[in-house]
Amino acid sequence: MTNELTNIEIARQKLLDSIKVNKGKKEVCLTKAFMRISYSLVESDFDLPSTANSAVDGYGISSQTLFDKPKTKFRIIGIAKAGHPFNKVVGVGEAIEIYTGAVMPQGVDTVIMHEKCERFGNEVIIKDVVKKNQNMRPIGENLRKGEIVVKKGKLLNAADIGQLAASGNSKLEVYKKLSVSIISTGDELINSVSSEKLEGHIFDSNKPMLLSLLNVNFLKLLDLGIVKDNRTQLSKKYAEALSQSDVVISTGGASDGIEDHTQNALRDIGAECLVWQLAMKPGKPMAIGKLGNKIIFCLPGNPVAAFVCTKLLINPILIKLSGGVEWDPLAVILKSDFDHKKRSGRAEFLRAKLINRDHSTFVKLHGRKGAGVISSLTGADGIVEIPLETETVSKGDPLIFYPFDHRGL
Repeated sequence: MTNELTNIEIARQKLLDSIKVNKGKKEVCLTKAFMRISYSLVESDFDLPSTANSAVDGYGISSQTLFDKPKTKFRIIGIAKAGHPFNKVVGVGEAIEIYTGAVMPQGVDTVIMHEKCERFGNEVIIKDVVKKNQNMRPIGENLRKGEIVVKKGKLLNAADIGQLAASGNSKLEVYKKLSVSIISTGDELINSVSSEKLEGHIFDSNKPMLLSLLNVNFLKLLDLGIVKDNRTQLSKKYAEALSQSDVVISTGGASDGIEDHTQNALRDIGAECLVWQLAMKPGKPMAIGKLGNKIIFCLPGNPVAAFVCTKLLINPILIKLSGGVEWDPLAVILKSDFDHKKRSGRAEFLRAKLINRDHSTFVKLHGRKGAGVISSLTGADGIVEIPLETETVSKGDPLIFYPFDHRGL
C-alpha cells in the first residue's frame, strides 16, 4: 500500500463508483416513511387541488361586473365553506360569502378579502381594485395529474410526507434498511456504565457518538461493543460484524503503530484495502476496506476526526448504499472572520461558528484545537474547509462551510 495521502474527494468518488445499491424493498405506512428512501418514482393520480378554491376569507364575485359598473352593490346569495360547496350559479350583480379552501362556485372568478369590503345586511360593496382570478388557487396549482411527487431514491423529509399524503398516498415502497455495525477498539476503553475506572482507562465516547450521529430511519444500527488491541480479536469481530451487517465502522487502531491492527485485520478477513490515509486534518489515519459489496470503515480513534470523517465521507456512502441519490453535503461559501496558516498537502476541516455583522454572514473558528477535543464540536455550527494547497487564510477570504444539521430549521 502506497504512503501517498488520498484526497477526500477522490476517496469519496472512488467508493461511490465501486459500490452497488441495496436492491431490497419494503412497503410501509406513510406515517413510518420519514427519513426512509423511496424505492419507486411516485406520480400524482390527480390534479391538486382538483377544483379551483378560495385562498382567503371574503366575497366571491364575477370581476366583469365591477369592470362594467365599479360601484355595484352586490347581493349576497349564499355561503361557501371548505368541504361545504355552494352548488348554485352566482350571477351578475350577485356575491357569495366564501372562506379559505372553499370551492369556487360557477360564475365566480375572483375573491376579495373581507377587510376590503363593506357589508350592509345581505349586500356588500367592494372597496378595492379588483383583478380577475385574484385570491384563488387554480386547479393543479400544487400538482398536476402525472406530475412527479417524489423521485426514486429520494430521502423523504416532512414536506415529502405532506405532499404524498395530499396526493392520496397512504403507503409507500421504500428501500430496506441498511445494517451498520459499530465497534470501538482499544485496551484503554471502558463503557461509561462501568462501575470502575482504573488508572489509564478512558470512557468510550466514539461509539455512543457514532450511534447517535447515524441514528437515521434508513439505517439499522448494531452495537458490537469494544474490542481490545489484538489483531486476532479484531479480525474475528470484523468477520462477526460482516456476517450480520452491510457496513462495519470501527474507531481506533487505524494508524500504523504497533498496536494499530486494522490493516492486518482487513487482510485476515480477505478484504481489499481501498483507501489508506487521507489528505485531511483531522482524519489522516483512516483505512477503508471492501469485501464483496460490504464496506469496512476504520476511523481514527480521536473523536473529532471520527466525527468529521463520518460527516464528510461515510454519510454519502451510506446514503448511496441505501438507495439514495442525493448524497452531497450542503455547502455554502462564506467570508472568513479569522486568519490561519497551515502547510499545503492536506485539507483542514475546522470547527466553526457563524456570525452576522454589517448585513453579512462570516465564519469564525470555534473551540480548542486538537483531534481529540470533543468540546470543539459542542456549540459549533459546522465545519469550515481550508483547501488542500492553501497555506494562508486572511479575514475576508471566501471559504466553504458545511453546516451541522442541528443548526438547520
